[in-house]
Amino acid sequence: MLTLHDYLPSQNGWKARVALGLLKIPYESRMVSIFEGESHTDAFLKLNPAGAVPVLELEDGRAIAESNAILTYVAEGTPLLPADFYRRAKIMQWLFFEQYNVEPVIGSLRYWTLTGRLERNQAMVAGKREAGVRTVAALERSLAATQFLVGNDLTIADIAVYAYSHRAEDCGFSLADYPMLLAWVDRVRDAIGPDYPVYPYSIDPHSGA
Repeated sequence: MLTLHDYLPSQNGWKARVALGLLKIPYESRMVSIFEGESHTDAFLKLNPAGAVPVLELEDGRAIAESNAILTYVAEGTPLLPADFYRRAKIMQWLFFEQYNVEPVIGSLRYWTLTGRLERNQAMVAGKREAGVRTVAALERSLAATQFLVGNDLTIADIAVYAYSHRAEDCGFSLADYPMLLAWVDRVRDAIGPDYPVYPYSIDPHSGA
């Protein structure tokens, strides 16, 4: 059986949980206490030299790190990753967009805000906020004529981008001025269903250390 090395408050981990769940792929969860250093042990670094969750460990011991790589692996041959070359390329476009514009911007600001690290990273906050505004504006424009990011069906592109973008208000972004984006958030939420909660960092007593 597959093993997902995970940390519940991580929205990158959330992506993997959603894809595995929607595709009804059985797996075991192995929680990694990141604030206690478990992601930097020798054993974990053999799975992912970058020392980050999530990691999907295959039955034979091989491992796949990076959440969007995990999405691509588990969704192969399913409607979440269509075979059409153009649609696959568009999905990859959004996976790259998410890793360049969403996770390191909104994801970082959210992490700093919710774990009390905003002040110590103050020198980078203004730049990331400006980048965040550009990011949500790009999403608003892209969703003006389509139900989901790549056509009218949910794909791993939506799962990846939704993970952090729909939590943008956690770090001070107002989505009220972006009606197309808000409508897409509702559609993705409905398509995913209620079984994949967002966990607060406060569930981990070590997160404030």
